[in-house]
Amino acid sequence: MAHAYTPGLKVADLTVFRKDRRLPIKGEVLVKKGDKVNSDTVVARTHLPGNVQLMNIASKLGIPPEDLPTVMKKKEGDHVEKGEAVAETAGFFGMLKSKVPAPCGGTLESVSTITGQAIFREPPTPIEIDAYIDGTVVDIIEEEGVTVEAVGTFIQGIFGVGGERTGEIKVLVESPSEPLDESKVDGSCKGKVLVGGSHVTWSGLQKVMDVEAAAVVVGGFDDPDLRRLLGKDLGVAITGHEDLGSTLILTEGFGEMAIAPATFELLKAREGMKASVNGATQIRAGVIRPEIVVPMRDAGKDDVDVEHVASMGLDVGSRIRVIREPNFGSLGEVIDLPNELQKMESETMVRVLSVRLDNGNEVLLPRANVEMIER
Repeated sequence: MAHAYTPGLKVADLTVFRKDRRLPIKGEVLVKKGDKVNSDTVVARTHLPGNVQLMNIASKLGIPPEDLPTVMKKKEGDHVEKGEAVAETAGFFGMLKSKVPAPCGGTLESVSTITGQAIFREPPTPIEIDAYIDGTVVDIIEEEGVTVEAVGTFIQGIFGVGGERTGEIKVLVESPSEPLDESKVDGSCKGKVLVGGSHVTWSGLQKVMDVEAAAVVVGGFDDPDLRRLLGKDLGVAITGHEDLGSTLILTEGFGEMAIAPATFELLKAREGMKASVNGATQIRAGVIRPEIVVPMRDAGKDDVDVEHVASMGLDVGSRIRVIREPNFGSLGEVIDLPNELQKMESETMVRVLSVRLDNGNEVLLPRANVEMIER
């Protein structure tokens, strides 16, 4: 019988989780290998160079560029304040002086006696990277960052928006099929990672953001509401950079879709514990999944059962999720795995599988368009 291995979303009660924390440019690493860190511990720091502004001082003063040294009040490398005079003519008998103010605060980087141009650089922007999770620094990336390791619960979602956040887990529903609406959200949810059921309503999501919850985890969300939330069609962009106030993570897909019972029970068992979440998602090449990490300080690597997933495969009867359009997010069961390559609408020859979706439809899909649900 045909057999394939297609990795799916990870839902692990206890696993070893590692996260690289890197600066965008070289800087200073502030921790050592073996250090214990919290999610908000700053592990590396750098400064992004400020923007450059040009000004033709010679032209503004009406003098030849070679005469600039006689009128400059600031030298190359000097600090300047916005509006501060950086050049001034002697005037006529000390009167009718002309001044040139600095266009920005920062540094006078250079002055050219050939072009008459001066280059001003705005102050650098400090960049700090935190650990993201409570754990241990297991590797140092010189002048760039660190690798942080934790043992704990790890859950991947299928889609998310919003960036990295931390907070205690708070379950707001009784069952994985119960929707999350505004009536279940109140002031006690501030700063928490909220867990709903089948989906969160538009008004419910607005209430989540109003009370400043860190994140909300639900099974599904209506696609029209996502466009309404972002103000545009998402397309194929990478998410995670949206400034929404709260992070949204979907574990199952779009529409009203109950959270898988195993996922819901695991989140319920971790209620009250601190979680780190990230809604960053990329569906195409270089897949990035939204994630929920619950570090467990009392657990060690010896407590983790190593699962040999390499021998696992996709087979008739396997539960799958469609990860590309037109059935993105749909769940179903494999009913056939033909051996022969088949021609798709794009006229490419690919290996396929036949799936009975949960809505009853039977579809033929490229195997690359599905993932096996690992629970």
